Amino acid sequence: MNSILIAMSGGVDSSVAAQLLLNQGYDLQGGIMILHQNPACGSSDDVEDARAIAARLEIPFHVFDLQEEFSRCVIGKFIEAYQNGATPNPCIECNRHLKFSALLDRADKLGISHLATGHYARIERAENGRYLLKKAADLTKDQSYVLYRMTQKELSRTLFPLGAMTKTQVRELAESNGFLNAKKRDSQDICFVPDGDYAGFIERTTGETYPEGEFVDLSGNVLGTHKGIIHYTVGQRKGLGLALPQPMYVCRKELAENRVVLGLNRDLFSSVLTADDLNWISVDPPEAPIRVKARIRYKQPEQWATVQMTDADTVRVEFDEPQRAIARGQAVVFYDGDTVVGGGTIK
Repeated sequence: MNSILIAMSGGVDSSVAAQLLLNQGYDLQGGIMILHQNPACGSSDDVEDARAIAARLEIPFHVFDLQEEFSRCVIGKFIEAYQNGATPNPCIECNRHLKFSALLDRADKLGISHLATGHYARIERAENGRYLLKKAADLTKDQSYVLYRMTQKELSRTLFPLGAMTKTQVRELAESNGFLNAKKRDSQDICFVPDGDYAGFIERTTGETYPEGEFVDLSGNVLGTHKGIIHYTVGQRKGLGLALPQPMYVCRKELAENRVVLGLNRDLFSSVLTADDLNWISVDPPEAPIRVKARIRYKQPEQWATVQMTDADTVRVEFDEPQRAIARGQAVVFYDGDTVVGGGTIK
């Protein structure tokens, strides 16, 4: 291992990761990504915080302007997914295209062999030589779900120094080293939509408007008027603007008819999903059905399921127990204990 590029965000996690690598004697350089004009996506404050930590650690520091790549690979796909009735996970796309693709490319250009980040996850090498992605020791901070797209090549060149640590330990180490960001709050939600108004962001970005349409129940009875199909996600109850005799939830969106279909809570449950755009980590694409625990959203407890390939890039996932609000566009990630088997995009 010749040298390491530590991806810095100005936050406490990447700063402590950098300190740990220096303590281990690695040749280290720091770099921060500028992703978007929104202050939460690499703001000038974050750049200066990261620069100050790099100066304190006496390591070279680079600023990478990746706004064009971020706009194309993350924001563009986010908008497209909502326009097509799906519910995207932009953090997964950011990891896939920016942190573990564009950053490794920048490392190559600098002659740097490895990349490190402040993610809470672990990488191990199996006896057969395959690299494994594993959950963090601190399960409350585990980020393996949003890292499931990592390839063998990326895993072989990546380090997660915080994988065996708790968040409390990280903050304590930051304070003991006098880091200015020791108590800096963690970033939340989607960085380029800090107010959570996804529909407003899409309308401002595209300049398009999305016409009103009908709310209908599962029998097709009209319940009211919705304000544009991009305003709704599967499982949503609040913000419907309807006076209904009982709580109702978004069950699906019918783009061709511009309708939002509402149902009762029990109508949100399903035992089967299909997924494509697959990435396998601990195994090759399985020829026979496999038993796994599966997660259909970031913080959801894993659920037992049987996974079967139906073609070269599609799987059928059947859960032992029905799952609530399976949303097209989200990721389903498969686990064997603390090891990520693989995953895909819910279709």
